[in-house]
Parts: sequence; structure tokens; C-alpha cells
Amino acid sequence: MSVTIRQIATDLALAVSTVSKALRDSHEISPETKRRVFDYAKKLDYIPNLYASCLKNRKTGNIAVVLPEIADSFFSLAIDGIESVAQHKGYHVMVYLTHEDIRKEESILRDFRSGRVDGVLISVSCGADSNSHIHDLCSQHIPLVFFDRVCEHIQASKVVTNDFQSAYNATEHLINRGCNRIAFLAMSNKLAITNHRQKGYEEAMCRYDHPIDKNSVLNCKNDETENYSLIEGLMRGKDRPDGVVGSGEKLTTLVYTVCNDLNLRIPHDVKIVGFSSLEIASLLNPSLTTITQPAFDIGKTAATLLFNALEKKKGVMQQESITIPSVLFERQSTR
Repeated sequence: MSVTIRQIATDLALAVSTVSKALRDSHEISPETKRRVFDYAKKLDYIPNLYASCLKNRKTGNIAVVLPEIADSFFSLAIDGIESVAQHKGYHVMVYLTHEDIRKEESILRDFRSGRVDGVLISVSCGADSNSHIHDLCSQHIPLVFFDRVCEHIQASKVVTNDFQSAYNATEHLINRGCNRIAFLAMSNKLAITNHRQKGYEEAMCRYDHPIDKNSVLNCKNDETENYSLIEGLMRGKDRPDGVVGSGEKLTTLVYTVCNDLNLRIPHDVKIVGFSSLEIASLLNPSLTTITQPAFDIGKTAATLLFNALEKKKGVMQQESITIPSVLFERQSTR
């Protein structure tokens, strides 16, 4: 339950108006009283609603989109889908980037508890050991929808793609193209999306009796230089893979760089499939076979769910889970 000014006033035996003025740093209140109020408010984790006093019906006309990055084409397209709904509803979209930093994500969501936005769309960062900050936001009855990267144990609406099946299809595609030693490039294993894709890859490998050894799955980091070294080591190895499934766009394109530096020919020496929404995938040399996520539709659907909640009294949200399938586009990197 959120802490109120009235509770602080009661606990400190002060008038509500005195506490209110102290928190606004009014000259009418003595420094000693201000200090008492500030210290006690901090102890109780009190967060003032900066907008409640000036907004009717607690509406700001803003929704927040919290993302790990925007360099990935998926998120850029998802924002377009979100904007298509928000503009129609007369809302502004405020984009916040966590840069895969869980502390920044916590700070951003904490700020939302003050009433800065009416609702939140979030794709979580990869470094989360705990999601208490998301629980705290939901406890404030601020509507929240996950998209793409979700927290499966938190009860909220979610919009995703068919990650398990898509990774299975990508792996099966490489097997059907003659690959025997297929590597999977994994993002953080703290992300449900990565785990689903890895399980899809492993299921296809087992289905076709292809061995999975300790070098089959490469656990990558949130650092391009480090990932280059990891992928380079994999491609220099004695049992170099002849097929690669990249679970993220940046990992997939990095394989191109490594192969070029090592004079490995795509697709002759190694075939590549990657999860990517790059519009220039067909222009790469060779063109990239992709699992293309319906990024625009995912963003649009997530925004629609959020506004459905905002248009209900008290922002009551139905906990829906919607899956929009991805599509495999075969190009030269696997031919």
C-alpha cells in the first residue's frame, strides 16, 4: 500500500497542511520541521504524486515505453506500432532506455510511481535477478503491458512471438540445408525469450539426432567487443560450426564481421539464420536468412491492450497473453 501525506502527518503528530508545505520546501515551515518530515518520508519510501493536484481524473496524456535499446530494428518498428495507436488516442509516447542496466530500469519505474505517466509498455532488460520494482509499479494500479521481453511470473498482459517454434524452424532449416554442427548464439539466460529460443533449438537438434556439446551454445554478453572475441573463438575452433542460429540481431550481424575477418565464406563455410527485423537484410552480402518478428504488430497490439485498460475505470487490466507468429525468410546466407 502506498504511503500518503495523511499517514506521515499522523505518525509525526503534525497537520496535513504542515507536511504538505514541508515537502514543498515552503518558507512557512521551520528547517527543523522540514528535516523531520523529509527524513520520515524517506524512511517510508514516500513518493509524492507530482501531478495529482493539477490533473483531473489523474490523466497525464502520456504513456511510457521502456526499452533496453533502440539500435535493434525490432524496437524501432515496435515504437512505430505503438505510436500508430497512441496518436489516434491523442496520447504522447515517452521512450525510456535502460541500456540493459537493471538499476536504471528500477529508477525509471520508480519515477513512474509519482504519476508521471498513465500507463507503461515495457520490454525488460537482461540483467534482472529480481523484478520487485515491476511488482511495486503494478501495486500502484498503473496499467502495464509487457512486449517481446517479458517477466513470465508477473501477472500482466503480454504480447510476444512464437520464440520456441521460430528457433526450432531456424534450426530445422539449417539441418535441411546440410548443416551438421549447428551453434546457437544466446543472449542473457535471465531472459525468458532467450530460454524459449534455446529450447526450440535444442528440440530440433534432438529431433534430428544432432549432438549438442559444450561448444554448441555460446552464451554471449552485453558487450560487442567481448562477443566478437567469443564468436571468433568459436569460429576458429577445431570443430567449427557449419551453421549458426543467432538469437538476436546484433549477434547475427556480428557473425558476418567475424567470418569476413577470418576469410570464412557465407554460406559455403557456414550458414546463418538470425532473429532480425532488419529491412536491409536482403541487401547484406550475402543476404541474410531471417526469422522476422512482426515488430510493428507486436507494438500495436501491446498499445491496444494498454489503452483498453486506460479506457476502463481505474485502469483495470485483463491479463491477456497474445502470440503473433514470426516468419522465416530464406535468403542467400543459407542457400
